[in-house]
Amino acid sequence: MSFTHEHSFTLAAAPAAAYAALTDAVQLRRWFAEHAEPGREVGAPFRFWGRHTLDTPTAHEATQHITRWEPANALGFTWTIGGVPTEVTIVLNGDDASTRALLRHHVQGALDRPRAKELIYDHWCLAFGNLATHLTGGAGIVLPDYNDPNPEVRQVVLIDAPRSVVFRCLTEPALINQWFGTASSVVEPHVGGRFDLHWRYEHEGRPVEGGPKRIIEFVQDEKLVLDWPDWRGDQSVTGQTISFALESIGDATRLTFVHAGFGRAADIGDYPFGWVWFLSELTKVACGTAPKPATDTANA
Repeated sequence: MSFTHEHSFTLAAAPAAAYAALTDAVQLRRWFAEHAEPGREVGAPFRFWGRHTLDTPTAHEATQHITRWEPANALGFTWTIGGVPTEVTIVLNGDDASTRALLRHHVQGALDRPRAKELIYDHWCLAFGNLATHLTGGAGIVLPDYNDPNPEVRQVVLIDAPRSVVFRCLTEPALINQWFGTASSVVEPHVGGRFDLHWRYEHEGRPVEGGPKRIIEFVQDEKLVLDWPDWRGDQSVTGQTISFALESIGDATRLTFVHAGFGRAADIGDYPFGWVWFLSELTKVACGTAPKPATDTANA
C-alpha cells in the first residue's frame, strides 16, 4: 500500500547552509550516512549507504539519483527501500537566521515490514534531529546503527548535587513536575509502584496516556527504572524502559540515563534530542537553579 509521509522541521541556519548540509558529501557523512557520494544535477547519482542508513547497508544497494536540484531551495532524490521505490523531496524556506524544511517522502508500494509508516516517520525525526544538531555545532549527533539488534539511547550527565538530591528529583512529585513537563505526577516509591506523569493527548484521533506507568527497579539514591509504553499508544510495541543510575563523584553525581528496548534502530526517533532537554532541566532543578513558582501574595 502506497503512502506519503509529510513533516516540517525548523533548522537554526539559513537555507543556503541547510542545503549545503543536505548535499555536501563531507557534511552528509557527519550527520546522515557512513558513506555519501552526491551528484549536483537532476539525473545524477545521489548515493548514500552504510550502517547508518535505513535498508541500504552496501554500496551495491545505493542506487539513489537526483530528481530535483534547486540550490538553497529544493532537493529531490529516489531511494529504494526494501525493494520498493520511494522518492524524497525537501523544500527549504527561511531567512538568514532559520529555515523551515518541508519533507515529503512518497513510498510507491507496500513495504514488507511492520509499522511501515511509523518506520519512515521515526527515521526522519532522527535524521532531522541530527541535521539540526549538526547545523548548531554538532555536539550530540546520534548516528544509528541499523545492524544493532539492541539499539538504545544512552546519555551521561554530571550534576553538581549529591545523589540523594538527584534521586529526590527523580521520585518526588513536586520536583518531578518542575523538570518533566507535567503538573500532577503521581509516584508510589517502590518496585511495582505507580509512576504516572499524567501526560494525556491524542494521536491520530485516538486518546493516549503517555509516559511511564510503573516502577520496575527502585534502589534508594542509586537506581530508578521505569517502563515506557509506546508514545503513540500502540499496544503491540512493548518492552521499552528508561533507567537512571546514580554514582557519587566527590560531592557531585554522575547520572547515566538509558532508554532501551527499541525493536529497531529507527524507533529511536527524536528521543535522543528530547532526553537532552529533559536531563538539562533535571540538572537545573537538582542544582537549585530552576525558576521557583510564583508566590501567591494575596494568600500569604
